[in-house]
Amino acid sequence: MSEAKATVIKMYSAREEIYPREAKGRYATLRWACVWITQLVFYGVPWLTWNGRQAVLFDLGARKFYILGMVLWPQDFIFLAALLIISAYLLFLVTAVAGRVWCGFACPQTVYTEMFMWIERRIEGARSARIRLDRQPWTRDKIAKKSAKHLAWGALALWTGFTFVGYFAPVRGLLAAIYSLSLGPWEWFWIGFYAFATYGNAGWMREQVCKYMCPYARFQSAMFDKDTLIVTYDRERGEPRGVQTAAGDKGDCIDCTMCVQVCPTGIDIRNGLQYECIGCAACVDACNVVMEKIDLPKGLIRYSTDHAMKKKWSSSQIGARVLRPRVLIYTALLSLIVIAFGIALALRTPLKLDVIRDRGSMGREVGDGLIENVYRLQIMNTAETAHRFRIRVEGIEGIRLADAAEVSLDGASTRAVAVRVQAERGALGKGSKQIEFELTAVDDPSLQVHEKAVFIVPK
Repeated sequence: MSEAKATVIKMYSAREEIYPREAKGRYATLRWACVWITQLVFYGVPWLTWNGRQAVLFDLGARKFYILGMVLWPQDFIFLAALLIISAYLLFLVTAVAGRVWCGFACPQTVYTEMFMWIERRIEGARSARIRLDRQPWTRDKIAKKSAKHLAWGALALWTGFTFVGYFAPVRGLLAAIYSLSLGPWEWFWIGFYAFATYGNAGWMREQVCKYMCPYARFQSAMFDKDTLIVTYDRERGEPRGVQTAAGDKGDCIDCTMCVQVCPTGIDIRNGLQYECIGCAACVDACNVVMEKIDLPKGLIRYSTDHAMKKKWSSSQIGARVLRPRVLIYTALLSLIVIAFGIALALRTPLKLDVIRDRGSMGREVGDGLIENVYRLQIMNTAETAHRFRIRVEGIEGIRLADAAEVSLDGASTRAVAVRVQAERGALGKGSKQIEFELTAVDDPSLQVHEKAVFIVPK
């Protein structure tokens, strides 16, 4: 009997280190412009002030979100939900038109990977120098370069973690607490957590985040169609590959592999569209440089569409297909949501009132034929200016407040006020009656809210 041969199927393959070459060109410049813009906003916004406090602060401890002159409370969660919906539809729209340009130019993973690779190149050298350094045995020079790189990565990651936490706790207070070594354990934990995440994702995992962890890469194809702009290789023009001979039997692609060497995810775009492609167009820049050196037209690798490649469309014909049904639907839905969000935000009253009836007293007779109910008014002044408010109650003839009818609140504050409401039994009948509380700012009558409640008449 012949021996059966066992076949070993590996479910996991070791990662092959990728050494992206630095790309130069129009898209590389655009990518660095996105890095500068996004990071100036991210690192700079926490240090801006507005009315004597941090301009943008999501104060979880106080349950208040400060965004410039607006203060949002937990009751305003609907606005956060609307912002998330707007962001999702905007991503769908951009993807339908131009593929994964968000991934290639503005995604935090791409931005921080670009920053970390810039540090790596400045310390360890260009692609070939980094490959040689990793392959050589450990020497003083290698230890010094690796240590310097990781220290620089760590410093950037820590500052990123500190800045991120600075959106949720006053950033100046955080910095002062660090200097005085009085920072709390939770602040240290979250700064360390986000620093570690930045260091690990941008320094070590890099393309693995895009290829294996990001769900967007998996469902992006559902938003693509034949007219979506993607990074494409012109096979008809480029094949067969190789250096041109006198017989002229070769295409424009000289098989220099520069497009592969600059790719941050290590794919070969000449094999067609792949889910690992993040649309950064580094291969476009690299190929254009090569085409320019050998006096051939640029655009062997370019942004185009599947229809355009097959039908040889011009740029104007590609542009004419931008306003197609899918894009129009996304645009219409996004516009409606943005308009509704803007109207709701503009009509938002910076005053909230909750009425809670005292359940310990279902209604009592207090003499002189008066029936009394006790309520707790939870008043929330979401504006940043202090106001004095007048309290009124109506809904039953002769109903009135037995307590002071005015209350003062500081800006962005809340206060619970107990009030006694009385009415004559003769005008009530039996059972429960609908009443309404009115809260009006004395200095601004337009600032007014109403809240319904129930007045209980005892038998």
